[in-house]
This record gives sequence, C-alpha cells and structure tokens, in this order.
Amino acid sequence: MGITFRIIKEDDKTLARIGVVETPHGSYETPVFMPVGTQATVKTLTPEEVLECGGKIILSNAFHLALRPGSELIKNLGGLHKFMHWDRPILTDSGGYQIMSLSPLVKITDAGIQFKSYLDGRELFFTPEEVIRIEENLGADIIMPLDECIPYPSSKEKAREALDRTIRWLIRSVRAKKREDQALFGIVQGGMFNDLRLEALERVSSMDVEGIAIGGLSVGEPKEMMYEILECIMPYAPKDKPRYLMGVGTPLSLVEGVIRGIDMFDCIFPTRLARHGGVFTSKGRMIITNAEFTNDPRPIDEECNCYTCRNYSRAYIRHLFKAEESLGPRLTTIHNLHYILHLMERIRASIRDGSLLALREEIAYYYRKELSV
Repeated sequence: MGITFRIIKEDDKTLARIGVVETPHGSYETPVFMPVGTQATVKTLTPEEVLECGGKIILSNAFHLALRPGSELIKNLGGLHKFMHWDRPILTDSGGYQIMSLSPLVKITDAGIQFKSYLDGRELFFTPEEVIRIEENLGADIIMPLDECIPYPSSKEKAREALDRTIRWLIRSVRAKKREDQALFGIVQGGMFNDLRLEALERVSSMDVEGIAIGGLSVGEPKEMMYEILECIMPYAPKDKPRYLMGVGTPLSLVEGVIRGIDMFDCIFPTRLARHGGVFTSKGRMIITNAEFTNDPRPIDEECNCYTCRNYSRAYIRHLFKAEESLGPRLTTIHNLHYILHLMERIRASIRDGSLLALREEIAYYYRKELSV
C-alpha cells in the first residue's frame, strides 16, 4: 500500500468529511488543494515559499517531465522529491489530457496515444505501461494512470468509447505497476452523462486502486452541470478511499466540491491568474493592474496575513506589473496560493464545527460569477 486514508470527521448535513492521508513522505489532511508544479516547480516560487503559503502536497506532470528533462535523468538524480527539493507528498498526473490539448496531431487507439512532441516535433507513443514506468522513475507518492479525457460537448457515443478505453488502460496500468510504495488512483470518465459516470465509478471502484479520481469535468461545461454529476455519483463513491476532483480550483467550486464529497483538488488557475495580475480577496476577485490602485497604500487584502500582504501595497505591486518586473507575479502568486490554501483550512474548520453551509454562502456572495475551474 502506497498510502493509508482514514476519516476523522463527517459533516452531518452534507457529504463533506475530514480525512488524513499518510504517504511515504508525510501526511496531509483533507479536503486539500494541491498547488500545481507541472515542470517540477510551482511557477515563480521556491518550495519553502509554497510551504509558507500552507502547501502540503504538490502535483507534477509526468508527460512534461518525461519530455524534459526525462524520467531516467530524474531517477538517476534521486527521484522527483530530491530533484525539486520538496520532501513532502507529490502526486503526478499522467499527462493524458495535456497530450491531447497541446498536440494538434494526436492519434488515440486502444494501444495508446501517438503524438508529436511540442518541444521538437518528435513522433512519440505513450502507452499505459510506459506512463506507469515513467511515474515509477519519478517516484511520486500518488500516481495517475493514462486516461482519455474528451472535450465538452461530446456525444454519448464518444463518451462511451472514452470510458471503455480508460477502463482498459486502467486494467493494464494496475498490471504494470511494480512499486508498492506508490498509490495508484483510478480515473472516472463518462462525459456529461450520469448513467455512464455511475457505471465508470462502479467499474473503477471494483479494481485494485487506492483512490478515486473524477476526470473530464471542468472542461468548459456550465458549473451547474459539474455539480449535478457530482451529486449523482458521489453518494456511491467508496467511503474508505480519497476522492480527487481533477482540475478544479476557484474558491466557490472548491467549497461546492467539498460539500459533494470531494477530498482532493488541483488546478493551475490560482497561479496562472496571479501571473496576469488577478488576485483573490475576502471580498472577491480583483485585478491589481487596474488604474484605481495606482496610489492605493493598502495591501491586496486587509484580512490576509500572507507575506505579500504583510509587506507590500497595491500601488507597489501594480507598479511592478506595469514595469514588467518579475517580483510582481511572484508576490501575487504567493498571495493567491495563500488565499486558496487558507480557504481549505477554513473549510476543514467549518466541517469540524458544523458551519460549512454558512461558509458556502459567504464565498458564494463574493464569487458566484467565478468560472467552474
């Protein structure tokens, strides 16, 4: 077993729960948000800064790291934890979604995915077995199998085809996995069709996996549709395994996901937004580069105690962006990560004291118009 999971508190009004995941590189409480370090780094930040923001587990991408610098190189240098100077838990995504989204010429068959490298145009072929080999080289605590993520909208026929292929690939991934210190999660596909999602959940749950991941959501569908699918399938998800909603990370969608029984989240949105001058605050989202902040001496959020808000004004951060200084995106990234990770702390505290629905109303008041990512 690569991980153990135990539930320590369940909400009596929703499907939310607090759990603890134990990994070879330490433990973390759920619900948890995983900062995304696609290329073995959370963009612009050091691991120490991620820790200071409250990060407990980081996500990296096996596809990108296999292309550059290569999983064998990382293995020879001591594994991904040592390579990126992060001694806490790591989850690696397979990169199946990235292969399909980044490469215009992709051929998907039952054997695997044929594509061209976005770096040098090389013809490459990823199989479920090769992805497991790459992730075992990297040495993450939790690994994801190759899956087929379809766009929105897609036909039911296409969703059925992708579901069946994802299951066949998962079977091959389970057979290929050799390292006992890594936990393999299974991915539930099925498009926007409740019956297919329920079938996929049942098939994945019956297999030798240590967690359940919900893939293929937050791909452009209305957020209400995502919530409806979660409401349909999550009551039937195994209670004794962590549940991971892939690619979701706005404030309101995090709360809504937890209410529906999700334990783990990741998304590039908070850090990408920060690099473009967008920041989360206790009163909603704002754009720090707007002219209204030219002479504003206040911190980004007067209720925030992150490093950025303790030391820098809105006026200064706006100046950094306008001057194209790299410190600007660093400071907003620190703030956004702190905001999201502190929100997860608030969510856990609200489950403990029974106030989760009240927290949802607070976040919804300021973030009701946010995208479902």
